[in-house]
Amino acid sequence: MKFEKKKFLTDVDGILHADYGTDLASANRKELYNALSRAVMSGIYPDWKAEKAENKRRCGYFSAEFLMGRAIFSNLLNLGILEEADEALKSIGEDLKQFEEVEDAALGNGGLGRLAACYLESAATMDIPLDGYGIRYRYGLFAQTFVDGYQHEEGDNWLKWGDPWSVRAERDAVTVHFADQDVRAVPYDMPIFGYKNGVVNTLRLWQAEPVQAFDFATFNDMKGERTATENFNATKITDVLYPNDNTMVGKILRLRQQYFLVSASLQDIVKKQKAAGHDLHELSRYYCFQLNDTHPVIAIPELLRLLKAEGFTFEEAFKVCAETFNFTNHTIMAEALEKWDVLALSDLLPDVYQEIVNCQRRLEADGLDGNKFYIIRDNVIHMAHLAIYVSSHVNGVAEIHTNILKTDTFKNWYERFPEKFVNVTNGITPRRWLLLNNPAMAREIDKYIGTGWHTDLAQLRKLEPHIEKMLPAFRAVKRANKEKLAAYISAHEGIDLSPDFIFDVQVKRLHEYKRQLLNAFAILYFYYAIKDGEITDFPPTAFIFGAKAAPGYYNAKAIIKYINEIAKLVNNDPDVSKVMKVVFVQNYNVSYAEKIVCAADVSEQISMAGMEASGTSNMKFMLNGTVTLGTLDGANVEICEEAGRENNYIFGATVEDVAAVKQYYCPTEMLGNDPKLRRVVETLRDGTFSDEKGMLKKLYESIVTDYGADRYLVLYDFADYVRAKMQLLRDYGTEDFDRKCLHNMAAAGKFSADRSVTDYAKLIWHLK
Repeated sequence: MKFEKKKFLTDVDGILHADYGTDLASANRKELYNALSRAVMSGIYPDWKAEKAENKRRCGYFSAEFLMGRAIFSNLLNLGILEEADEALKSIGEDLKQFEEVEDAALGNGGLGRLAACYLESAATMDIPLDGYGIRYRYGLFAQTFVDGYQHEEGDNWLKWGDPWSVRAERDAVTVHFADQDVRAVPYDMPIFGYKNGVVNTLRLWQAEPVQAFDFATFNDMKGERTATENFNATKITDVLYPNDNTMVGKILRLRQQYFLVSASLQDIVKKQKAAGHDLHELSRYYCFQLNDTHPVIAIPELLRLLKAEGFTFEEAFKVCAETFNFTNHTIMAEALEKWDVLALSDLLPDVYQEIVNCQRRLEADGLDGNKFYIIRDNVIHMAHLAIYVSSHVNGVAEIHTNILKTDTFKNWYERFPEKFVNVTNGITPRRWLLLNNPAMAREIDKYIGTGWHTDLAQLRKLEPHIEKMLPAFRAVKRANKEKLAAYISAHEGIDLSPDFIFDVQVKRLHEYKRQLLNAFAILYFYYAIKDGEITDFPPTAFIFGAKAAPGYYNAKAIIKYINEIAKLVNNDPDVSKVMKVVFVQNYNVSYAEKIVCAADVSEQISMAGMEASGTSNMKFMLNGTVTLGTLDGANVEICEEAGRENNYIFGATVEDVAAVKQYYCPTEMLGNDPKLRRVVETLRDGTFSDEKGMLKKLYESIVTDYGADRYLVLYDFADYVRAKMQLLRDYGTEDFDRKCLHNMAAAGKFSADRSVTDYAKLIWHLK
């Protein structure tokens, strides 16, 4: 994008006049943000229009989550005008820093949604025609605060700053039909900019609205409450990301959301293909679809339904679906492989359910063993099985994860359809996760190897011969980043951290398998050892957590409470707080992550082996020069292959070990043999910490006494975790430790989302 300062400021001023009745001299921060963003949007319109008009075969990326984060800085960076826009604002006494509190578009829960966002950006940068399709939630996941150590959820009103980076495409609105209501789906298009290449792809987010917003006759009869109820029932579909599904009402709302997303998207695509004169029998010539986990798998029977409405036979429609759909699996957890009750789905979407039944009958007609291969069984619909049966390709997201899918989770399906299964290891965009969040480090890299790595991350290998020379600058940049993070945490969390401390970080979605509890137990273990005089030279360390627990996930919320209680104990103890601090940051999101990953010294990736499909926070830390403390799980395995196991700190049971251990493992015996560990675990129930809701006691039972106790081997891996952690903390501060950090940075090339989407384009989508 060509930038002319005078024209840019004139355009911004004109938008301020027209939209707000003010000018550059008087505009407030929100007005200036919106006007600046709209001025940029106006400038990119020709490129965006040209991309939409090109007759390329495209991929539609269907995802319930797109964790986009704050748009303004990344968009200006990719357009190549970040510094120019800042200088233009400075010339009138303003700057871009004032927009650092603009709300994140937190339309995702964790790695799956952030991955989708990275893939969109990387595809545009690699000139791959990929468009996202999602939901324009009115409120994101939720805004998190802590009240007496407990997680408190409030609405995440990300739209309060406006939405200047989206365009409402009223002409493309469609109607989505449920058995009990019709809902209008209105798309909002968000441009996705490639890095300095003029490519603009699209993220289309659908908003639910009533078909008839106001019924005059009903209102005139003084029955307006009926219209209000109907409007509420329509708009609530896109009100909140992931409504609590602990009740059937919540489950049905999630099903409505998923169907709303795919039906609107497919109706839109089919309508445009017909308008272009394309034969829908040859839809795969023009489109393919990637289903990002099981949430959007209901797209398969919906496309079957739409094509049959166009006169297709079932077999003709099935052939089109088999040629166009592909499925990414993100988990091996049975409870996360989505299933629907037959009665619930058939009541809400009878025509769609019939197409699922038709797929089941086709499967049976193929002569496959019904005990091994099924879509519907015991009145339950298995969406992952539907996706595998119909899709052209099924991919895992790390080598170890894909192997588990083949040998365990979907073993029967792999043996029958081996040609469908492929691995595409996840990646992250280096633009947001190094160029944008760590510009000083990026400039240091540029000095030694040039700028080619910005779009070819494998070039970071060229740093290897320069590591010794880079050590002083690396330490200086890391120190400055730690100072910035410490100041931010002080301002937002009220906890003062010294940048002289080691920053040991675990930030990710809160789930028991990710084992934040293991980290918490170790912190308390160290605390008691310091108090008892067993450890007299503990390396000063700040343990930093960031995570949100799903509102209905009881144990996850108990872990948050427990960590906050430990933080209160440690931080208020004058003897220990000199060498140890604990902070659980509130409302962890993409923008918080941008500040954290470049300041971390330790990347905690400690899930039980075999549970983390890939992870992407591990890649972000690695790219910013951080060692991994972790198990051989997910992409940690490939990180060690790329950077060397000797440059990271690995502990714990392997995937092979886990299966064997669970045959004999007894948590009570483990505690009986280790009184120090038992002392730590007993704090969950012995009154050490306040537990007026009884959450910690329930957590204790899940670890020690419940059937299947310590499901994720927290106690089993504890001793080896403490060993590895102490070794790491004692190594910190040496030149050898800093070399390990730089070796990790130099080896991060494989984990670029540019490589990932290129793999998808070649192996799965067959896009040029």
